[in-house]
Amino acid sequence: MAHTERIAQIKTPDSTPRYELRVRRRGSIGAEYEIWQVPAIATPQVTTPLRIAGLRGRNLELIEHRVLKSLTRAGVNPARSTDTRKRGYAVTEDLALMLGLLFRTLAPMRSRQNMRVVAEGIEAMGREEAAYWLGMAVHRKHPRRVLAALRLLLTEPK
Repeated sequence: MAHTERIAQIKTPDSTPRYELRVRRRGSIGAEYEIWQVPAIATPQVTTPLRIAGLRGRNLELIEHRVLKSLTRAGVNPARSTDTRKRGYAVTEDLALMLGLLFRTLAPMRSRQNMRVVAEGIEAMGREEAAYWLGMAVHRKHPRRVLAALRLLLTEPK
């Protein structure tokens, strides 16, 4: 009986990486969303918060409704106020992977149609595929080439 109680006390959230969504309202200009990896027991190599990706301006405005929909499904509700202070929200690893990849991929894009197609493709990805592409974009010597390849794969006509 004591053995069962001991196993029930194990906390799994300590064994996973921790991510944070930081939102800053920029007055009438819009908002800025950033994904950060924060230090955790599972990631001893991360000693200070590490910025994964961010998006703001026109590109964020084009997909903000998608981001907000994903956040509300995950139980995160960034306040829609005019407060210009940065606010941090803890997010799950899956959501951080998807948003980080989405922000990194869409940041340099200009075509609205291609941005929509890429956003739909990234949202349809599984956890492993999103983790693969984000890992390639973060840890490679030439991450812009990786992101360009992803954009090409997602926008190429079927």
